[in-house]
Amino acid sequence: MQTLLPAFSVTIKLAMNPEGWLYLIPQLIPVAALTAAVALCGWAIRAITAGAALTGFVLTVVLCAAAGPSTFFPIAAVFLLTLLCTRIGRRKKERLGMGEHKGGRGALQILANVGVPALCVAPLLFAEHARYALMAAAAAALAEAAGDTVSSELGQVLGGRPRLITTLRHVPAGQDGGISPLGTIASVTAILIVCMVCQWSGLLLPRYLWTAFTAAFFGTVVDSLLGATLERPGRLGNNSVNFSSSACAAGLTLAIVLVQRWL
Repeated sequence: MQTLLPAFSVTIKLAMNPEGWLYLIPQLIPVAALTAAVALCGWAIRAITAGAALTGFVLTVVLCAAAGPSTFFPIAAVFLLTLLCTRIGRRKKERLGMGEHKGGRGALQILANVGVPALCVAPLLFAEHARYALMAAAAAALAEAAGDTVSSELGQVLGGRPRLITTLRHVPAGQDGGISPLGTIASVTAILIVCMVCQWSGLLLPRYLWTAFTAAFFGTVVDSLLGATLERPGRLGNNSVNFSSSACAAGLTLAIVLVQRWL
């Protein structure tokens, strides 16, 4: 942790001027190479499509350029959690017609889950105003994406018969807006893991850990509500729901952190 934070702070400060870019680019080369390797592996095992691999690579480089190279670790944590939980019960999901596309997750799915964190920290490439608030918002968005995916993937196969969040009536497994106790526990666990990795990597200050955690969980609730009210009737697509819920988590975190700083 102590070895990561100094480089993180220097990266942020130097990235504000032309000379800083000369320092930043060499730092990004190893991260870019590692990200490319992970993206290619994900594509090779058909966890993601070629377009998704390219999208993930670009977004990860943007995040690492803006918030520091160590931001790679929270992104990797989200990817590994998603990959693991997607593989659990895969045959059962396929039998029930809930399996992932054979080519893996597409570019729009990656954009919906990682796009908000990238947008949160992108301003840090040019200015350092409210940097810790923006980084906390990015951390919450990443945690929300992990929590939503893990709860959905595990809840479908291990959570039993879920209930619709708006009416609490039983619905078929995999139904948009459906929630279950096990899925909720899995979501909370994934959110906490990602928040802790964000703190360890320097993306999230310790005093904002529970703020980001709470906002991320709130985002997963919004995801279920949107799933039940808009996605289920076909008024909104899954990617739009994921992007919106991630944005809610980021927005809530940003608002709380800024208010705390003003008080």
